[in-house]
Amino acid sequence: MSHSTVSVVIDEVDAIREKIKGTRDSFHDQGFLDQLAQHIADAPNLSRQPIARALIEDLRNHSSEPRLTAVKAHINEERDHHLFSLFDASYFPSLSLEYLTYETLPTNPHLATRYASNTMPVNITASSKGFTSRVVVALFPENHIDGVQDGDDLIFYFINKFVERHNRITRKMIDAVMAEGSFPLLQGVDDRTVEQASSWWVRLHEYHHRHGDMPIPEFLPVKKLKPLAGLEELRVDVSAMLVCLDDPELPAREARLAYEYILSERLLRYAVEGIPRPNYDAVASQLLFNYLSAHGGVELRGGVIHLHDELPAALAQFLGEIRGIEQLIHTTPVEQVQKSLLDFTNQYTDYDPDAKDYRHIPFFADIKERLGV
Repeated sequence: MSHSTVSVVIDEVDAIREKIKGTRDSFHDQGFLDQLAQHIADAPNLSRQPIARALIEDLRNHSSEPRLTAVKAHINEERDHHLFSLFDASYFPSLSLEYLTYETLPTNPHLATRYASNTMPVNITASSKGFTSRVVVALFPENHIDGVQDGDDLIFYFINKFVERHNRITRKMIDAVMAEGSFPLLQGVDDRTVEQASSWWVRLHEYHHRHGDMPIPEFLPVKKLKPLAGLEELRVDVSAMLVCLDDPELPAREARLAYEYILSERLLRYAVEGIPRPNYDAVASQLLFNYLSAHGGVELRGGVIHLHDELPAALAQFLGEIRGIEQLIHTTPVEQVQKSLLDFTNQYTDYDPDAKDYRHIPFFADIKERLGV
């Protein structure tokens, strides 16, 4: 499909989005879905797209078949590089009826095979308005109105947004707060190199979510609390960093670059998110910084963060402690394991019992204000 045709299709989607604005409570009402299906069928260019015809079928059958069977089959089988669906995700409020086109990105064969998952690192080439929101950096199967994630469903990460975010925030923080030479392979790299490192990150991230003694989504109910959601994100990202350092089958320079990239994002960028009320990623970064500081991995000295030679060992120790607690799930009631994970998190974070929330590390709050990130 030509660029001009894509543009016309997206214009038609945006026009329909305006018609259904403010009707999110009706997204599961069959009468509303039938009307929406007719709007799509009446759009001259949109209605000719195979994925649009799939969505029309699913919307008209939603009361009897809640899963978006036709749409997800179209997406999972990669019949083309188009995504179109009705979305309802509380943490992506900009999404409703949305369309995008994408291009896939190359990956290392060993990485894709040894750490296999349904991860799709892609660049958005065109999109409707909802996907232009900065916070929408990924799309998960449960974000569709069916709220379902099955084993064969693809998980999309929008890598061009990762690159933009790294350039806008993380690079500024590296220059401002890190000792010289802390991330030597990240210095002066171009966007294509950051794109590659981002693709490695998201593949390893999703792989490790689904491995371990308490994998996601099986143990998602246990890890829904903000601090434990953050701890889970940290578990998978530290696992990814250690793979990049330890797997001899990965090309050494690219693996080391991915390690530096993940560490810089997790240690710096996430640390300033949500100020003054940290989100779960910010809690996780606070936990990581304090743990590594206590175990000789990093040091804040004179307003500058120094990475020590002991950092990889401290990361391995951190991961070992989490694994040690999660292994108890095989012999210990789940409530007790959850409490042990929470106790571990609170040991290295600053919880305010009066506000019933976590405080940011003052250093990062100051940096956020000074850099305007």
